Formats: sequence, structure tokens, C-alpha cells
Amino acid sequence: MRPSVLVLWTSFLLIRVLGESPIEVAAAESALKYPTTKKVDQVDNYHGTKVADPYRWLEDDVRESKDVAAWVEAENKVTFGYLEQIPERDYINKRITELWNFEKFDAPFKAGGRYFYYHNSGLQNQYVLYVQDSLDGEARVLMDPNTWSADGTVALSGTAFSDDGNYVAYGVQDAGSDWRTWKIMEIDTGRTLTDELHWVKFNEPVWSKDSLGIFYARYPEPSGDAEFQALNLNMQVYYHRLGTSQSQDVLVYEHPDEPEWGYGCDVTEDGRYLVLTIWKGTDDRYRIVYRDLEEPYGLPTELITTFDNEYTFIGNDGPTFFFKTDLEAPRRRVVAIDIRKPARENWREIIPQREETLRGVSLVGNLFVASYLKDAQTQVNIHSMNGDFVREVEFPGIGSASGFGGKRGDTETFYSFASFATPPTIYRYDLITGKSELFRQADVKFNPDDYETKQVFYPSKDGTKVPMFIVHRKGLKLDGSNPTLLYGYGGFNIPLTPRFSVSRLAWMDLGGVFASANLRGGGEYGEKWHKAGTKLQKQNVFDDFVAAAEWLIDNGYTSKKKLAIQGGSNGGLLVGACMTQRPDLYGACLPAVGVMDMLRFHKFTAGRFWVDDYGSADNADEFNALYAYSPYHNLKDGTSYPPTMVTTADTDDRVVPGHSFKFVARLQEAQAGDAPVLIRIETKAGHGSGKPTKKIIEELTDEWAFLVKNLDMTIRRDE
Repeated sequence: MRPSVLVLWTSFLLIRVLGESPIEVAAAESALKYPTTKKVDQVDNYHGTKVADPYRWLEDDVRESKDVAAWVEAENKVTFGYLEQIPERDYINKRITELWNFEKFDAPFKAGGRYFYYHNSGLQNQYVLYVQDSLDGEARVLMDPNTWSADGTVALSGTAFSDDGNYVAYGVQDAGSDWRTWKIMEIDTGRTLTDELHWVKFNEPVWSKDSLGIFYARYPEPSGDAEFQALNLNMQVYYHRLGTSQSQDVLVYEHPDEPEWGYGCDVTEDGRYLVLTIWKGTDDRYRIVYRDLEEPYGLPTELITTFDNEYTFIGNDGPTFFFKTDLEAPRRRVVAIDIRKPARENWREIIPQREETLRGVSLVGNLFVASYLKDAQTQVNIHSMNGDFVREVEFPGIGSASGFGGKRGDTETFYSFASFATPPTIYRYDLITGKSELFRQADVKFNPDDYETKQVFYPSKDGTKVPMFIVHRKGLKLDGSNPTLLYGYGGFNIPLTPRFSVSRLAWMDLGGVFASANLRGGGEYGEKWHKAGTKLQKQNVFDDFVAAAEWLIDNGYTSKKKLAIQGGSNGGLLVGACMTQRPDLYGACLPAVGVMDMLRFHKFTAGRFWVDDYGSADNADEFNALYAYSPYHNLKDGTSYPPTMVTTADTDDRVVPGHSFKFVARLQEAQAGDAPVLIRIETKAGHGSGKPTKKIIEELTDEWAFLVKNLDMTIRRDE
């Protein structure tokens, strides 16, 4: 279904902004009539290199600029006119809806003496939060975000429970924005208090031990119309006492001479210490400051004073703090620091580095639960408080496990296990016996036995072995005729692991093959693997992805005309770079909310954080590397690019939509031949989180319909 129009402007305005007619031809031989997008005379000088930016005006906020809003309206008209003509679209929508409509549970967790869990009856736009006094007790609705807005675009985006079990602080996300408003609810009565915390982003509040208030970090209120585009600077940490206004909050910590610093807040389980994790980008490089909350006039104390390594706080045993770190361990280990003797020579190694990559550690039941990646698959080991190995958690197969939260006094925890063709299954884990007990299992309308998953290792351009998962229906013929979707990300130390996805299931159900490549830049093999895909080595990521495409073709899975590539955010950049470097290799491209202008990304909202991975055009050497692959700048006139549908949203304040707007305008101008170049611009949505189910299904329908048409795909129908 076509999204509602952001703003309906007069036909005069459309003509003024877009040319003689808003849908006049822009590609001479194309059956589609693209808007004739105006160009401006904008040229920037980067270290002596002059770079044209004729679509700079499309960076303006769509909610504030009538010109940009008119362009969005005209582009969406072309896109949805095209999609509405695809015969299979209605069936695809019906099938995705059927597959999506199953009861969904997240793993339960304990807080304040109660159990909580998230539940979705099937097609609800947002998950509902339930509470129960015991595992077999009656559950009641604590919060239902579906009642917060008529269209489901207001979401619950985080919770923090007080130790006494009386209160929950919860974040409210509107239209997919990264901004959160935090409120406080009385759990017994369900009454929302008058307390509200505004301008919170990239931070979750934590309660003081006495449950009388919360610590949190926020940015200053943006000025004017800068809410969705201005750089996020000058975060400060505050204490908010229940029953007071935000204007009365007490400033706890700031560093005004370091406006780029951000803060994560923790209160130790015993309530004694406030621990602040200081960051300034996306790299896992942290400073640590703590404050003794039993000292009313105590000052913050610096524990880690440089950004040289990762120090992720796990928990404490009195004055002994436990951290996950990559200090002298690129695949990470666990160390203990006694804050009474903080010098490095006094630190103790608790869990040493292993061959596998350590991704997360929790301290539950006086045990360390350490989660590793072994060739992108989850492995969980249990260790005692002194680091002795206790046991490995047994899983039912290749997949990903998440959860394992709790307190030191707990004897149980919960986790969810899933894989590409295995819907999420929730287990209760007995920390004493090590036994996993089935707790809940999803009932999806498909047979997992009809599908098979394999992992292959293929050589990249420089010979590096790269893992890739391939999933499809059993009985596949390797004759090069299979429509195949290759997905990738390759950045920010984030691994791609085998996870269940209705969208991917729907693609395979229609007859497609799904492949997920674990590219350099991700977190599959530790910091060395991550760094090999950053800054001056970012081209490795694109080479890995191209090599994956060529491997799939060479091994008979698909052919160039039957191969589509997909990625979102940093993965949108991946698709944009690969389609500009190898336009001959793909039958269709789906870049979503991508970073397409690599010379200006750091000038908007959270973009400055990404300099850790990408570098910056302000640096001459990094400029040359960025300019060499920046998708927007490497489109060449007269080139036959693959059929492309870009997706973005008007309220994306993570990767501002101007990236996608400029890329599509330039791609439509450069395109030769009749392959479609479309952009689907969602309204009242952001970078992805908080998006209601209805909008997700509509967007997936259009993406798969676009692939069905452009890969010349005959779909399977179970009718």
C-alpha cells in the first residue's frame, strides 16, 4: 500500500521546483518518467580537488523544505505507480502477512521480584509488555504501545526497572526517530507519573539503589528546526529525583571541553557505585569514570583515562570491577580491577582470550556467562567468578542465542535460540544444573524441514577466506537459474549471525535462495577482522562482497541476471559502492537507508561517530579513499546500472534521507538503458527501529515484488 503523502503542495509549486512537469522524462529511453530534478552550482574544494555536488539542496529536512517535500511526492508517485503494476504484488503481500501472523514472545526476564516479557499476538504493530508475579502466575498487560497512536508509529524503546519493584522508566520513540522521551510508571497501578525526560538519545537511564531517582544522559535541546539534522554534541549526565521536573535535575558529570564525548550509565548491583562509560564514536574504545554513591560529597574518579581499548563493564564484587576488554587480546578477555589498587600491574585476568571471539558477558547466579562467536555461530561458556570453566551451553544446531540476563542471586536465566529456518525458541536455563528446558516455541506456518542451511568459505580478491551462509529449499538444482538474494553489512564490528527472519523466509518461500556474507569490517573474528574493513582498508569490504557474488555465480547457484544484492545503513553503502564499481554483476539492487555521500556524512546528527570506521574527508589521505568509493560521487553518465530501488524514510535522523535522495537523483540522471531507478520514501518512519508491523510488511512486499519483476522470477504459490 502506498504511504500517505507528507505534504500536498500545489501543482504550481511542483512545476516551479521540478521543471516544466514534475514527471517529465529524465532518462531518454526509459519507460518510466522520472522527475526532472533541479541542479545547483555547488562545488567544494577538498585538499585541492574540486568536487561538484549538484543535488546539495536535497539534504534539506523534508519536513521543513517545500522543495524537498515536492520532490519526495513526485518520486513516490513514480515508484508506487511502477509497483502497483506488478501482478504478483498482491499475492506476495498476502503470503508475507500469513507468515508474519504467528504469536511472538521474547525471552522473559526478572526485575524487582517479578517476571516480564514482550508479546505480539501476530500482526500487532508493536510488542506489548506483560508482567507476572511468578512464571506460572497470571500475566497482565503492563504497557501496550499499540494504544499510543492510531497508526502504530509510536513505540516502546527501552525499560529500566527499580530495585524495589515499584517503578519502571520507559522510553517512547515517535516516528522512528533516535530521540526518546522517558516516562515513569507505577507498576502495581499502571499509573504514569508526571515525570518526563526529554532530549535523550543513545542512552538508557538506570535507577539508584533506593529507587528514588534515576541517572541518565541527555543532549541540550536543539535550536529551531535542527532536531533531525544537527550534530549531536555536549551530552551531560544528570540525576532525576522522582516527582520533580526535568529542569530541577542535578548535573552529575560533564566535560564541556570535550563536546563529542557521550556517556553510558550503570549503577552496580549493590548500589554502591555509579559507573560511566565514556565514548566518542562507534569504535569500542572507552574511558571509565566511577563515583561512590555512599559518599555524598564524593567526586567522580577516573579509572580508565584513555580511549586506547574497549572496557565494557560487566559487574562488581564490592570494590572489584569486572570488564570485557580487548587490551592485549584482540578477540577479548575478562579482567578484574580492584579500584583500591587501580594500577594496571594489579589487574587480574579472569577469562583469557580464546580462539573464538568474545561478544558479550553477563554476571548471573555468581557465574560469568560468556557468549562467543565461532565462525559466526553462537557458543556460550559458563565460568565461575574466579574464571574456572564450568560448562558449555548446548544448543540444538547452527544458530544464534541471545538473552542470559539476570542478577547475581538468580538461579535461573532465559535465552532465545533461532536460525535461518528455525523460529525463535525460548529456553529456561538452570544455572545450577546446566539444564536447558523448553519454555516457549514459535509456531510459524511453514515446515523447517523443507529448508537447508550450509556455511561455505570463499576466497576474496586478496585471498582472505570469508564465510557465507546459504539457505534455500531442499532439492535446489545448481544450474545457475535460481533467483538469489545476497545480503551483507561489513562494518562497525557488527557480526551477521544466523537469525530467523520472516522476510527471508518469505523470499525463500517464493522460490529464492538467500545468502549472507560475513564481510571484513564486521565483528565475526575480533578486532583484526574489523579493522581490515575500515578507513583506508574499506575497499576490502566491497571486494569481499563482490567475491561472494562471483562465488555464487561460479558455483551454479545463480547468474548475473538472477542475482540481487541488499543491505541497510552501512549495508546500504555496501550496495551503493558495489553497484557503482561492478554494475555488470547484478540483476537488481536494494540499498536501504544507506550512507551514500561519504564526503559529508559527518556533518549530520550521528554521522560524526562513524569517522571511527570510515575516516573523514577533512583528512587528505582519508578523503582520497572515501572519494574513490563514495556511491554518490562515483556514478558515471551513460552507464547501464542494474534495476535499483532505494528505500529510506522521512524521519531517519541516523542516516539522514538526503543521502538516498541525492544518490537517486544522480543515478536517474546517469542511467543508460531502461532499467528502473526508484526510491521508496516512507513517511512517519526512521532508520528502522520502532517501525510498525504494517509498514514493515508493506515495504517488504514492494521489495520482493521489485525483485520478482526484475529478476524475471516465477514464484512458488501454495494455493
